Amino acid sequence: MAGTFTLRVVSPEGNVLKEEAEFVVLPGGNGEIGILPNHAPLISSIEIGVIRYTVNGKVEKIATSGGFVEVSDNKVTILADTAEPGERVDLDRALAAKERAEKRLTQREGIDVRRAELALMRAVARINAAQD
Repeated sequence: MAGTFTLRVVSPEGNVLKEEAEFVVLPGGNGEIGILPNHAPLISSIEIGVIRYTVNGKVEKIATSGGFVEVSDNKVTILADTAEPGERVDLDRALAAKERAEKRLTQREGIDVRRAELALMRAVARINAAQD
């Protein structure tokens, strides 16, 4: 099943990516969503995680903190809350953010636990996007 589709990622900061991709995997609410060329129409939310896509046989990654995806007419449009390509992630900052969130979660008193959990998930997504 050869072919490509137009993959576009947009965040509030503007256009993040526009490529002819062969495959994309998105972090869905109930697991990962894989999309190949000529996929059936789809609208879905996406969660905090890593978007993986293949261009010319090479896998690239983008960290996201959620959003929505629309698949239609061989076009995949991702409207992301945030989208940070793996090569732009400051790994030291992401590791420090992960450490801070883990520390907060061990204390559990006087903190917003859900906020700390989400911060940890975002940090882990950024780390995963930055690493091969």
